Amino acid sequence: MDATTVFLPRASTGVDGLDQVLGGGWTRDRMHLLEGSPGTGKTTIALQFLLAGAKAGEAGIYVSLAETEHELRDGARSHGWIIEPSIEIFELVPPESVLDPEQHQSLLYSSDLELGEAITRVFESIERVRPQRVVIDSLSEIRLLAQSSLRYRRQILALKHYFAKHHSTVVMLDDLTGETNDRAVHSIAHSVTQLEQLAPLYGAERRRLRVAKCRGQAFRGGYHDFIIGAGGLQVFPRLVAAEQRKGFTGELRMSGVPALDKLVGGGLPSGSSTLLIGPAGTGKTLLVMQYLREAIKRGERAALFVFDEELGLLFSRAKGLGIDLAGMRDAGKLIVQQMDAAELSPGEFACHVRNAVDDENIRTVAIDSLNGYQASMPEEQFLTLHLHELLQHMNRRGVATFLTLAQSGMVGEMKSPVDLTYLADSVIMLRYFEALGRVRRAISVIKKRGGPHEDTIREFRIDGSGIHVGEPLHGFQGVLRGVPTFVGQSENLMGRT
Repeated sequence: MDATTVFLPRASTGVDGLDQVLGGGWTRDRMHLLEGSPGTGKTTIALQFLLAGAKAGEAGIYVSLAETEHELRDGARSHGWIIEPSIEIFELVPPESVLDPEQHQSLLYSSDLELGEAITRVFESIERVRPQRVVIDSLSEIRLLAQSSLRYRRQILALKHYFAKHHSTVVMLDDLTGETNDRAVHSIAHSVTQLEQLAPLYGAERRRLRVAKCRGQAFRGGYHDFIIGAGGLQVFPRLVAAEQRKGFTGELRMSGVPALDKLVGGGLPSGSSTLLIGPAGTGKTLLVMQYLREAIKRGERAALFVFDEELGLLFSRAKGLGIDLAGMRDAGKLIVQQMDAAELSPGEFACHVRNAVDDENIRTVAIDSLNGYQASMPEEQFLTLHLHELLQHMNRRGVATFLTLAQSGMVGEMKSPVDLTYLADSVIMLRYFEALGRVRRAISVIKKRGGPHEDTIREFRIDGSGIHVGEPLHGFQGVLRGVPTFVGQSENLMGRT
């Protein structure tokens, strides 16, 4: 890095995720634009910005041309906040002469008097409070008072120079309700942050933000999902796996089933991803739970993110197969989270997984299933890119990741909702096949980047004691098609009757 590089001081936005996107926060003593349609969260961010300043001992002022002081304080209380005495709410209401039709001017444009008086009153409040942080809500009202784009631009420039002399960090809100798309402030502001609200065909609304411009500092580009909850705004910065360079040991993860470990070439390496693919009911989730149990037996901690199955039913089913998920969770060894695909954005899900890995020192993660993950982003076109970044991040953290993907169909040609086999480091395929009047299951490894593996197809059975993997099915042809030809002896099958 060049020794002459100068990093401008930053002011925290009060939103941790947004600070990460901006590389530390908004540049101090500059004017910043926060724009978005009504309901996207501008006022919430503005209040968090002022509250963060108050916590740091900085005076702030909220200049409101749109909401009353009572509305702002009620909005803060809905998040559990109390507006500090060091934050002044300056409610800029129209003068009485504007509301009285008998006082309207006939020779002068009323906008000349209204805008001039409004700006004068703002300056008076700034001189009195001397704030380090200023919020102006909103530019739409100033645009209406100015009535022309030239006058509006000149007024914003005047405000910029005025606040620069007073060393104030200014955030201007714009609700984009003007009749024209005036971009004059974009060229004047030091940074531009855009908020969006999307309405999918089904499920809750999705919110995202993007930093369109930021002078003199690096920032994380692209869209970043965020939510508005009881505690304010929470931003989930877009995951960039290339930022993670931590090494890992590459030790093998065992399943506790010797025949299965032999099938996968001795075990699955840490820092790799494994995709278990097959039709519904073949045992994908049970195989994942087997690896989770063995990781916990080794003294590690693990995490399971469930999209498809209700947790109570999952715990009951697992216990019936000898795996006590509830007990492992209650002992603090296993983190289990139920994911609601209709309410979850991809960025929020990635944040849940990343927090488990980075904050809870988790080294084995299971996602059940990718069908549910895809359902959480029905209108997203970049599922593979989201998943690529997530898997690369966990690989570089030395995490063993297990993913399940249900295919449509039972026998014959299987179809997947999305092809992710090229992303995974290992792929374990499960199949049904018919033999001697019974429906049976087969397991095979079709890919493993981390080393050799068997090219055989083995039968496996599920009973009350768990998983049993048999010898290679040498006596069959066409097992993967589901309708094999029997060319051997029935003794090759497990549990024959």
